[in-house]
This record gives sequence, structure tokens and C-alpha cells, in this order.
Amino acid sequence: MNHRKLARGARPAAPAHPHWLAVASGGFATFAVVTTELLPVGLLTAIAQDIGFSTGIAGLLVSVPALLAALCAPLVMVAAGGVDRRRILAWLLFLLAIANLANALAPSLAWLLAARVLVGFCMGGIWSIGSGLAVRLVPPESVGLATSIIFGGVAAASVLGVPLGALIGDLAGWRTAFGSMAVLAALVLAMHLWSMPPLPVGQSVSLRSLRQALSNPGLRLGLALTLLLVAGHFMAFTFVRPWLLSVSGFQTEWIGGLLFAYGAAGIIGNFIAGLNAARRVGRTLIVISASLAGTLLLLLATAGSAWGGALVLLLWGLAYGGVSVSVMTWTTKAAPTALEPATAWSVAAFNFAISAGSFLGGNMVDRHGLHANTLAACAMLVLALGVAAIIQRRLPRLVA
Repeated sequence: MNHRKLARGARPAAPAHPHWLAVASGGFATFAVVTTELLPVGLLTAIAQDIGFSTGIAGLLVSVPALLAALCAPLVMVAAGGVDRRRILAWLLFLLAIANLANALAPSLAWLLAARVLVGFCMGGIWSIGSGLAVRLVPPESVGLATSIIFGGVAAASVLGVPLGALIGDLAGWRTAFGSMAVLAALVLAMHLWSMPPLPVGQSVSLRSLRQALSNPGLRLGLALTLLLVAGHFMAFTFVRPWLLSVSGFQTEWIGGLLFAYGAAGIIGNFIAGLNAARRVGRTLIVISASLAGTLLLLLATAGSAWGGALVLLLWGLAYGGVSVSVMTWTTKAAPTALEPATAWSVAAFNFAISAGSFLGGNMVDRHGLHANTLAACAMLVLALGVAAIIQRRLPRLVA
């Protein structure tokens, strides 16, 4: 009952006319911040060699901002108070451009980590506010499409951010890759200022509503699944470049193209999963969990084979491309009357899982090597499959 009141109170009046350019701006904003988050994955080896630290330590460049984003995501929606959301998003995009520029100029690991802390703050803020943009920008009948476009930036960045950074890094160096992201963030800021209407605040999310959302068993299962799926994926994928170089035997010039192929497969996976999750979300989550676990087993089985590694990378992209859209679909079905608090928790879980996965993977790689890390990540994905099976079995009660 309280969830229903809070959701209605927090939702501002729908606009008379849709602001589709502003919706596109929201999609570009999420693309820019998530690409910035994942950019180091395709550049780990080059950064580590240039600055002078181990590949495992380089994983902190992913885990630090993700952890901060997880902490900031639910709190930003409370702390923002009555400030116009248009203004907050503008400042966050400005800070994102500054953070990328600082990464490009970083002379040391400490400088890099400080810049990544700023990235984490921007991530938590943009994700949290972006999750509620659709209802402010389009009429109710178009909210579904607008939400897909805004979160499509997350999906596109998840599958294209790594290969994009790797390609630029291979062609012009890792510092140029971060500099390019600074330019992109500045362009998105300009688009935002031009297209985004004022976003006055209705009734903001409270700490009480955040606590109440966690009493929803369907949401709790979804958060557990998100943690296991995303952490298991990033535990292995953070170190995909070292794997392709040292285990599959590819030369450096192949990495950018391989990761772009992974990204293309991920876009297809996102489309397939999105269509199926709308109708059969439980089964879709089971298929994704099983596919990711099976992919890592195949990666181990084809170790030493370049063609085998390339084929598995395509299957990996196809499987992971559907994660974000499927998890968000489940969140909306499990907590339809508390969308903003539920989405904030989902964003927090997603980013915490990125942090935990890359951190655990870094420790495993440094202590036990790439093969042991991949096997441990596979075990985590098997656990995710178990949670997905529970969701499917309890589906009628959880979404009633």
C-alpha cells in the first residue's frame, strides 16, 4: 500500500508533448557514463605497462568507480532534494568530462584512481536520475519506448564501450581514448543543455521508501541474481584482453576487431532478450545465466586456440548483451508500484557487482592466474542460474 502511494507521489505530471530529443540526450548520457566506466577493460595491459603496476591492480580502475556508483545510486535520489534535475544532470556531465580529461593526463596510479573516484560519483548520479527521466519527458503511452532508449545507452555502452576504447587505444594510445571520451561527454552536455526541458521535482524518494522496497521478495531475488550475473561476468571479462593475448594467442592488432565483434553480438543479444523478457522474463533469465556459465566453460575448453577463443567471444557477447534489459524488465515486473526505489537498488546492485567482480578477478589473476579466475567466475554464474530457476518457479506469486 505504501509503495503505491510513494510511486504516485514521486511521479510528476506527464508532459503534453513528448521531448524525444531530450530522451535521446538521456540515452547518450547513459552511454557516455557507462562507456567511461568500462573503458579501462580494453586498455588494462597498456595502462599497466605505461604507468607501471600489475594487471591485477589495474582492475581497480574498474572496481573503484563501480563501487562508488553503487553507494551513490540510491542516495542521490534522496540527497538531490528539490534541485531541478536538469541542472543536476548538467553538472554531472560536466564532471564526467573533467574526470575523463584527468584520466588522459594521469601521471601515476594515485592520479588515475582519484579520477576514477569522480567517475564513480557521476555514474551513480546519472544512472539514478536517468531511471526516472522517461515519465518526465513523454506521455504515459510512450514511457516504455522512452525508457528503452534511455537504458539502451547502458546496453550499448556495455557491449561497445570496451571495443571502442580498445580500438582507439590501439590506434592512438590509451590516453587518447580517455581524451576522446572527454570530448564526447562535453558534446552530450551541449545536447543536454539545448534539448532538456526544466525537470522540477515532485515528491522525491525517501530513505523510508528505499527500505520498504527491500521488503519485496521479488526485488530481493532480482538483486541477488544481478549481483551473481554481473559479478561473474566482470570477474572474467575485466581480463578478457590478457586472455586473448596470452592464452588464445592473438596479436595486439586483433584485439580491437575481436571486441567490436563481441559488441555487435551483444547488441543482437540485447534485442533478442528484450523481446523475450517482455513475455517470458523468468525463462529468459534462465537462458542468459546458463549461456554465460556455458560460455566460460567453452573458453576454458578452447584455451590455446585462436579460432576457438574468437568463437566463444561472440557467444559471450550474445549472452551478456541481454543482461541489463532482462534484469530491468524483472525489476519493473517485481515492483510495479515502487519503480524509482526499486530501480535505484537495481542500479546499485549492478554497479556493486561490477566492482566486486573486477576486484575478485584481479586478486584471482594475481594469485592463481587467468584459468583459475575463469573457473571461479563460471562457478558464480552457476549460482546465478540457481537463483534464476527460483524466480521462474515462484513467478506467479512474485508478480501477483
